[in-house]
Amino acid sequence: MTNNVLITGASKGIGNVIAKHFAENNFNVFVTARTAKSLEELSKIPNIKGFYACDLTKDCMFLYQEAKKVLGNIDILINDAGGYVCAEIEKTTDEDIENLVNLNMIAPYKLARLVVPDMKKNKFGRIINIGSISGVVGEAYATLYSMTKSSFIGFSKALALEVAEYGITVNTIHPGWVDTALIHCDNMTFEEKELMDTIPQRRYIEPIEIAELAKYLASPEAKGLTGQSINLCAGISMG
Repeated sequence: MTNNVLITGASKGIGNVIAKHFAENNFNVFVTARTAKSLEELSKIPNIKGFYACDLTKDCMFLYQEAKKVLGNIDILINDAGGYVCAEIEKTTDEDIENLVNLNMIAPYKLARLVVPDMKKNKFGRIINIGSISGVVGEAYATLYSMTKSSFIGFSKALALEVAEYGITVNTIHPGWVDTALIHCDNMTFEEKELMDTIPQRRYIEPIEIAELAKYLASPEAKGLTGQSINLCAGISMG
C-alpha cells in the first residue's frame, strides 16, 4: 500500500494543519486551494509533492489530473475545502446558495467520483470528509452552511456501503469550534465568552486533533471504521 493523499482547502486553517501533519508522517501529499502563494510556501515542506491552485466549483477534473501526474495514484482523499455564510435565511442570496452548494457538496462528490475507480482496482482507499458540528446539531443564522455540511452524513453512509467490499472506507469528521483565524476575526457576530459558554469543555478544538483523527482514519488499522460521522466538538453535540 502506498500513502498518496490529496487534500483540498490546504492553504490555511484545518486543511493546512492536516497537510503538514500527513507530510510529517511520511505520506506523499498533494494539496490544493484557491491561493497559489500559500500553496507555494506549503510545497517547501518535505513530502508535499505538489500543488494546484484552483476553484473547486469549476476545476475538479483538472485537479484530479494534476494530482495523478504527481502522485501516480490517489489512495486517500481528504475533502476539507468549504465555504461559510452567516445570515438570516431571508437574507441569503441565490449566489450564496449556488456557491456554497457547489463548494461544500458538489465538489467533494465529484472528487470522490474521480478517485473511487482506482481505489476499487487497488482494493484500498480512504475518503475523509471534514464536515461541521453545525451539520449535526444545526446553527442559527447559518442554515445554508448547516444544510450543506449535513449532506456529508448521508453521503458517507451511502458511499461506504457502495464501496465496502473493495477495502475503501468513507468517514466524516464533524469539528466543533476550532481554534483558527476565523473565530478571532473582527466580523464575527458573537462575543467569545458567549461562544465559550455553549461548549461543555470550555475550549476550542485544536486543528491538530482533527489532523490526528484524520491520520487514524487513513490508516490500515481503521479498516473497520466506515460510514461514520464522528463529532469532534468538545461536547457540543451532547447538549
